[in-house]
Amino acid sequence: MSKSKDGDVGVAIEDYLNRANRPYSAIDVFNNLHKEFGKTAVVRALEDLAENGKIKEKIYGKQKVYFADQSQFPAVDESELKSMDAEINDLTGKLQMSQSTCKQQENELRKIDSSMSTEDAKQRLEQVNQEIEHNKERLTTIKSMTNHVTPQEKERIYANQTKYVKEWKKRKRMTMDIVNAILEGYPKTKKQLFEDVGLETDEEYNVTVPS
Repeated sequence: MSKSKDGDVGVAIEDYLNRANRPYSAIDVFNNLHKEFGKTAVVRALEDLAENGKIKEKIYGKQKVYFADQSQFPAVDESELKSMDAEINDLTGKLQMSQSTCKQQENELRKIDSSMSTEDAKQRLEQVNQEIEHNKERLTTIKSMTNHVTPQEKERIYANQTKYVKEWKKRKRMTMDIVNAILEGYPKTKKQLFEDVGLETDEEYNVTVPS
């Protein structure tokens, strides 16, 4: 990097620290300057400024922080400091209230955005009314039909299904018991046995025994 570019970084950082007048790490300065300069250039400029006495450097463990030279600022007496602290507390309270109000308004805005507009509501109401009329027509048609299934007939159908499914499972189990017995002395695979005897399975036709 050229000397003029290094000088630009140093001037920008010194001006920023004087204006902010609070301690920052090199990463903080790099991020707060919106990454306008490279990280290496920022670190080098901070070290040069500290070495030349233009800013101050403090080391806390492995962390270095940099801040403006306080000797350049006018002295502030105790009463002024208390006044500033009071103003800071007041502004902090106002900020918290503003943030709370802003959050409430954002929540209300999200609710409004997620709700239907009047036009959308009208269209949806019309669709619902059409569905109601359609279902009424279906209900009328069903009631007018004469080939209803009686509860007794329904029960009989269900009973027959249970009976036949049970028999299906029983016969399938018996068949597989026989197949397994044959396979104990059969020199080929189960698939080959099925082909040799012409045995067709439910799985072959994608059929599943009803539950």
